[in-house]
Amino acid sequence: MTRTLTRELAEHIGEIVTIQGWLHKKRLLGGLNFLSVRDRSGIAQSLIEDKEEIEKLRGLQIGTVVSFTGTVVADERAPGGAELHDVSVQVDVSVTDEPPIEIDKPISHKSENLDTLFEYRVLNVRNLQEQKIFKIRGSLTRYIREYLQANEFVEIDTPKLLAEPTEGGAEVFKLDYFGKTATLAQSPQFYKQIMVGAFERVYEIGHSYRAEPSATTRHLTELTMLDIEMGFVKDHDEVLDTVGDMTQQVLKRVYDEHAADLKTLNAPELKLPEDGKVPRFTIAKIHEMYTAATKTDVTDEKDLTPDEERWICDYARKELGTDLVYATDFPAEAGKFYHKFKDDGTVAWGDLLFRGLEIATVPLRENNYEKMIEQMTAAGLDVTHEGFKYYLQAFKYGLPQHGGCGLGIDRLVQKTIGLANVKEATLFPRDINRLTP
Repeated sequence: MTRTLTRELAEHIGEIVTIQGWLHKKRLLGGLNFLSVRDRSGIAQSLIEDKEEIEKLRGLQIGTVVSFTGTVVADERAPGGAELHDVSVQVDVSVTDEPPIEIDKPISHKSENLDTLFEYRVLNVRNLQEQKIFKIRGSLTRYIREYLQANEFVEIDTPKLLAEPTEGGAEVFKLDYFGKTATLAQSPQFYKQIMVGAFERVYEIGHSYRAEPSATTRHLTELTMLDIEMGFVKDHDEVLDTVGDMTQQVLKRVYDEHAADLKTLNAPELKLPEDGKVPRFTIAKIHEMYTAATKTDVTDEKDLTPDEERWICDYARKELGTDLVYATDFPAEAGKFYHKFKDDGTVAWGDLLFRGLEIATVPLRENNYEKMIEQMTAAGLDVTHEGFKYYLQAFKYGLPQHGGCGLGIDRLVQKTIGLANVKEATLFPRDINRLTP
């Protein structure tokens, strides 16, 4: 018999159908046996009264793979408004070991329980509430792709084994590559800029690696990034506007199409600027405002402190009615060699903040070949190194003014749902303490 998904049961009242899935829950009520089966579409309830049929499940645990064939009966008390009666049981894969956690119960996300959460991730992701996190994540990345493709961005896929770290520094993973030293990519920075010379507008959603010795709620050592690069931009404002518009459109879609799931996950209400323009504050202005409000002097900081990020986001939500805000015009000393430096001693670089956390860096790039050589040399980089050879070729043979962003998918998911830790938004997180599962 053709398989019927659990969500389709109500369409087959009075018919005999077969559902297949995992045994999700057992309830024994005065001789009545209610068994729930989970498949990719949800849960269906079955009433089994025949002792011979229930005997087939003796000693078997939650997670046993089963096929139930029976008559569909309308019942408003059942999930989806229908359940199976007169059930014939077929055990497809037996599970005899008792699971170490109960997946039909709420999964705790308290900070003290996170180690347990990740240790049993293989099982707890079978929990329907937990699955919502990753269904939302999947939709977010799909909405991003659809937005970018509608705006003529070409998706690219770049190497993660490099001959030189993108931004220099010690926070890279090094490995032996057939006798040579290679590093894991911190970002696809070089490649996306190179590809501006071919396609003008490109993007990639892929993994990046940061050897940061940080065990915080904000950091991962393996993270998923959206990287965008767009050429022939008029100015930095065009780049900021594009990234801001994309983020707003994606958030609107997820709050519309996943409204019920977000509600059950207790996600915060979404607030976006009425005019569609993400408000901007310079780094210097945020320092000034924060110092005045908190009496904590941060005016000498070249970046925002984590508490400043939270403070300006709270301010933007309360005073401007938006969960998104830009911090712009970083001081020159904070700039990277590939940034466009401005005459006023700042960098054409903005950070997109969302609900208290930086989720994207959004700079304008230097595109002049001679200036790039100058800035790389000033940064202590060897421009003759093999790892920079092909990157610099792109500039030497012509790149238009361009800019883009690196946006953390993990952080976007975390803050969209309202999770306390970025690791909760990641299926199998990697940090300084965890390399499994």
